[in-house]
Amino acid sequence: MIYGSRIERYDKTKLMSRSYDALKKVEGERSPYKVIGIEEVETPVAATVAKQGVAEAGLSPTSHPIALEALLERCPPLAWAPNTETMLFFSSGEKGRRATEEFRTLRSRLHQVREKHPLQKVLVTSAVPKEGRSFVAANLAQVLAIEPGCRTLLIDADLRDPSLHSSLGTFTTPGLSEYVRGESDELEIIQRGMIENLFLVASGRKNSAPPEVISSRLKVLLGCLEPLFDWIVIDAPPALHTADSSLIANLCDGILMVVRSNSTPFDYVRKARQKFPDNRLIGVVLNEIPPEI
Repeated sequence: MIYGSRIERYDKTKLMSRSYDALKKVEGERSPYKVIGIEEVETPVAATVAKQGVAEAGLSPTSHPIALEALLERCPPLAWAPNTETMLFFSSGEKGRRATEEFRTLRSRLHQVREKHPLQKVLVTSAVPKEGRSFVAANLAQVLAIEPGCRTLLIDADLRDPSLHSSLGTFTTPGLSEYVRGESDELEIIQRGMIENLFLVASGRKNSAPPEVISSRLKVLLGCLEPLFDWIVIDAPPALHTADSSLIANLCDGILMVVRSNSTPFDYVRKARQKFPDNRLIGVVLNEIPPEI
């Protein structure tokens, strides 16, 4: 299923997206999607953890998702200082409002896909750097999180050249890198922003660990956290620079490719597209289309 929406940034740079037919239609049948949730019940485990915490209660977050749920609810919001040049939902003005509407359209398209196929974990990638990948990932996560009761997790999985923490105006550590190294656990790396249902796992310190190690640890992390979230958006490195994106894609339900108009050579896009399975590529965001188009 190919889709797109027109995205216009409010500053001098125009970032837009539209549907286009460069990708093959999703094939094969998959079971209907159901959001996995944790019932809000007062159990002895949840009550104990709410008072004492996971470590003090002698519990493992991975083994006790209800315990993790209890602590996640108590996670205090941090005073993020978002960059209004890139974070549209913190900007003001008519152009900013028009741009946010395009992300709402993108959200609607994802819900349409979700009605037919499993879609919870969305990978956002590009062929090469400077395509607007992190911009799309961050604003998509925000527009998903502002839906009532829709808990969303944004993960910066680019451990070599991270940028989400700068856009959101928050700390980079502890983050995914510390989790990969075994220095922090699931709870320690989760940040909560000023939007009630938006959570972040920042990149952490720059890390040159092998892609296989990163994807293996990320698989464990997702296994622990995905029951607690309605959406998980992963900002992954450029597909042609490392093997990270193609390995992480195996952990996700859908892939969005970000392409910069009149900049990225078509051969680069084609090579990047070939790194991903057909049945997980759900769309392309084409950025910086000239205003007259």
